[in-house]
Amino acid sequence: MNQFVVSARKYRPATFDTVVGQSHITNTLKNAIKSNHLAQAFLFCGPRGVGKTTCARILAKTINCENITANTEACDKCESCISFNNNASLNIYELDAASNNSVEDIRGLVEQVRYAPQYGKFKIYIIDEVHMLSASAFNAFLKTLEEPPSYAIFILATTEKHKIIPTILSRCQIFDFNRIRIEDIAKHLEGIAISEKVIAEPDGLHIIAQKADGAMRDALSMFDQIVSFAGSTVTYKDVINNLNVLDYDYYFKITEFINAADYRQLLLTFDELLNDGFDAHHFINGLSSHFRDLLVCKDAVTLPLLEVSPNIREKYKQQATQVETEFLLAFIEVCNKCDIEYKAAKNQRLHVELALLKMCRLKKNSNSDVSFIGDIAAPANLEFISKAASVSEVSSAVKPIASAKDVKAETVEEPRAAYKKTEPAPTPTSATQEKKPASTNGSPTLTPSLKNFGRGKSKDTEKETPAFEPVEKNIFTIDELYNAIESFAAKMLKENKRNLNYTLVTHKPQLKENFEVAFTVDNKTQEEEIQNIKADLFAHLKSILKNDFIRITTKVEAALGEKNAYTAKEKFEAMAEKNPALNELKKRFDLEF
Repeated sequence: MNQFVVSARKYRPATFDTVVGQSHITNTLKNAIKSNHLAQAFLFCGPRGVGKTTCARILAKTINCENITANTEACDKCESCISFNNNASLNIYELDAASNNSVEDIRGLVEQVRYAPQYGKFKIYIIDEVHMLSASAFNAFLKTLEEPPSYAIFILATTEKHKIIPTILSRCQIFDFNRIRIEDIAKHLEGIAISEKVIAEPDGLHIIAQKADGAMRDALSMFDQIVSFAGSTVTYKDVINNLNVLDYDYYFKITEFINAADYRQLLLTFDELLNDGFDAHHFINGLSSHFRDLLVCKDAVTLPLLEVSPNIREKYKQQATQVETEFLLAFIEVCNKCDIEYKAAKNQRLHVELALLKMCRLKKNSNSDVSFIGDIAAPANLEFISKAASVSEVSSAVKPIASAKDVKAETVEEPRAAYKKTEPAPTPTSATQEKKPASTNGSPTLTPSLKNFGRGKSKDTEKETPAFEPVEKNIFTIDELYNAIESFAAKMLKENKRNLNYTLVTHKPQLKENFEVAFTVDNKTQEEEIQNIKADLFAHLKSILKNDFIRITTKVEAALGEKNAYTAKEKFEAMAEKNPALNELKKRFDLEF
């Protein structure tokens, strides 16, 4: 019985042209060999299984070849190539830094560098996983790496470039390997399947390529596993069953149920997934990716971002026409929120089910002509539902929502403004003007009450309980501003805040555009004093000047002429300028403020 050789070794590339997905690197190396511009140290970086060590071995074999072909490839016929293929080359040394990372190991390698090759042009040293070397080993390697003999070439390979010290990086030519594209992996697997006389469905090979996450070695390992499981015929079902991958059909069915607002079949299908052993967190992440792929299919320009087989691509195109873009964005938002809060949830199954019901409810509301309220699209409905405290609040708040024609459009005028009614608002000087309730941070709230959200309005109820109260925006003069600040300063004086009273009285603010009240103070201490009472000052000015759009800013600008001392440190420094002996006194007795 012949010994089995895994595909990752059996089909390991032996020439630059057979390396998959790294043409930008192989072409550069071939040109360097052809023009005799080889560096003395290379650093190959990139994720696992993308061909770093393979390219290092091909480079070492090619530069020692005695009869390089016109295509800058090794001939595989000379003595150097034959010895390399038989793993008997005396000019190529491979060191695994993961298990040989001490100073003694590097010193042994440096000792070998002193001896010239017996035959051939170069001695090549390949150090894999070089980031595993200790700091002392790196330092012992620096001098040799910087000034090696003319016949020595070092090729370093690593998956974690950030762990390599800068002094090593500066001495190497750095090549960054890319993750291999899904199409390239699938095509390579198809060629191997033909060589192995295995009949494989393209959809199944695409699933293997996606699962490999850009690593060809992982893809080949999974391919061997599937062939061992399914034999000479590999189907799409064999791949998803063996690799425990969630079938695309589940996501298509889930989307259909959400689009039809069929929450019964939605929950039953999710229960079926859990019974089959799939993880709920993995499912919600996959569903989010599914909605993203549907969104990509909406535009022919972004269609190349969809990395699936042609058969699956057609299914995506068909379903993308059935779901509106606004809802896809809202669904992705729900899935993203569910993903973030999943680990903190006590009942994780219920957490995912609630996310599915939110999406289903959102789509059901759209079918009842309530998904668009004024200029606010469906995601606003979603935000409202997600903020409800309980199911009873959701049902009581959503069911009475009237048609979009009965609800008046709402706009946001400025970042600090709340929703405003479309009817002409009363003038700022009107006696009937009402104050808008403020949120906890002192600025007007942006969220309407759940009880009044979206309800149809009648003339009687609108007068008694208006859904949104008007926002005050009275125009005031600079004198009115000074009077308001002086009254606030007097209040601070009664509270025994004399320094703050002095700051407000002596530093008159400027009134700039958009109701900005700008204070210019002398030092950081005065700035901190104003910042500490900023909320109280805003409330005071808002109350007196009848304006919700006031903004208070502070700026430190050293006063011209003599600088006043306010803190204990500033007073000491002022005294020490006049009497330097105070500094010596402070230092000798180790005094502190």
